[in-house]
Amino acid sequence: MKITRHRLMLALISLAFGVAFYKASVIPEPAAFQWPAMELEQGNGAAQISSRFVSSSQNISTHAASLIELSDGRIRAFWFAGSREGAEDVEIRTAVLDPASNKWGNETAIADRHSTQQSLLRFVKKIGNPVPARLGDGTLQLFYVTVSVGGWAGSSITFMTSDDDGETWSPARRLVTSPFINISTLVKGTPFKYADGSLGLPVYHEFLGKFSELLRIAPGGDIIDKQRLSDGKLGIQPVILIKNPEQAMILMRHVGPAPKRVIAATTVNAGKRWNDPEKTELANPDAAITGVARTDGRLLVALNDTESNREVLSLVASNDGGASWQKVYTLEDQRSQTPSPASYIITAALLARETDNSILNPALFANTALDNQCSGEHCRFEFSYPYMIQAHNGEFHLVYTWNRSFIKHVRFTRAWLDQRMKANQHAQLD
Repeated sequence: MKITRHRLMLALISLAFGVAFYKASVIPEPAAFQWPAMELEQGNGAAQISSRFVSSSQNISTHAASLIELSDGRIRAFWFAGSREGAEDVEIRTAVLDPASNKWGNETAIADRHSTQQSLLRFVKKIGNPVPARLGDGTLQLFYVTVSVGGWAGSSITFMTSDDDGETWSPARRLVTSPFINISTLVKGTPFKYADGSLGLPVYHEFLGKFSELLRIAPGGDIIDKQRLSDGKLGIQPVILIKNPEQAMILMRHVGPAPKRVIAATTVNAGKRWNDPEKTELANPDAAITGVARTDGRLLVALNDTESNREVLSLVASNDGGASWQKVYTLEDQRSQTPSPASYIITAALLARETDNSILNPALFANTALDNQCSGEHCRFEFSYPYMIQAHNGEFHLVYTWNRSFIKHVRFTRAWLDQRMKANQHAQLD
């Protein structure tokens, strides 16, 4: 009996490695990047920027928002929320923006660890990092991280689909990124499309090294190809900025030695080969970044542009494909603050009112931030995990974590962005 078990185990291991070897030896047909990603309208030409809170629930921890444009031009946001990151009560939540009124609807929960493990028929310890994508037939896919054993390094990716722009969702399924064990794959970056209709999904690993990969996924959820983008402990949470059908740049969160900089790699043949990752001039305190490539060739990135902590969040842009960068706008800056709880709650209330002047009681927002960001007499501000898209009408939508307590949304037009870039260029010349 013992020999039979050993033979069965060896057979299963051999089968797993055989499948892995076969997949590695069969080179898939190459595909160009889909470009242009969208046909943009000109918009009304007005230079406008506004902000709102997406989430509204008090006294919880909130993090890792993402966005997608719906078929009617509305914007749907996703994030996770619970008593703390990694807690058993964490839910994936969503809300929808009505662009005409510039107001977010009520937030609703669409998944938790119980519903996920019921669908997967396996134990789920915690969930996080929801990231949406749209397939060629209009179907929405929502990828999110699930953990059964251990911490985030033991993650796998789960996905659900929706045929009605996120009103209802299918049961969850696991994305099989490895034929053996299938752990330590996480998602954060914005998905994109290839010209053949397949989906590009940037992912990363945190087990026995920290590195980035790129998955190419068929509409049904099968992995067509997998590429390593970095090695060792260099860059994670990749963001792909597509410049044209053949050229793209990857920007990655820094996890290596100082100086702490955004890590970048490029391709000129639609990802058949990526050059070796290198540090850019952009500071990064081991924190997530986001970005979009404009149809005019300019690149726009939101990030914590410091080498430590996450009290500063900025928009930066490049006119030369990422060779150099200029700051466009400071979204948040509280790095000079070392607040006590008494002063923290005053500043947090002011920041909440600045975010949305229609808030009737900003102290409620400040109190939630106080609970999440203060320990004893020590408090800190955090503005992190940005996620940005450009809608078909040309407007930009950016969401990020506000003091681990709420999701903040910033909306701005191309005219506002062009105005800011032009003003900064003139200031540099002066």
